[in-house]
Amino acid sequence: MVSQMRTSTALSVVADNSDNGVKAPVPAGTNLSDRIRRLQAEAKILAREHIQALESALLQVERLSSEIAGGGEAYPVGVREVARRIAEDCEARGNTIQVLAGRR
Repeated sequence: MVSQMRTSTALSVVADNSDNGVKAPVPAGTNLSDRIRRLQAEAKILAREHIQALESALLQVERLSSEIAGGGEAYPVGVREVARRIAEDCEARGNTIQVLAGRR
């Protein structure tokens, strides 16, 4: 059901449809390689923020799943079992993301 989820877009690509040939101004004393390095650094910062948003969402799903798994007879047995598995999986996936992101 991922296709039905609404996600916030932190980063998007926008086409430059202007045909006037005007380039974005380059600050004095800045060459192209400096701009590229600055943009790459900015992209890395945005990527880290996006990863943190994913981790936060996983924590929320883990919390909700744990609540349902431990919710007792109010929840059907099958739902509690699936919720327990989801909670375990979210924890494991969150830990993996942290390791891959170099924060553990």
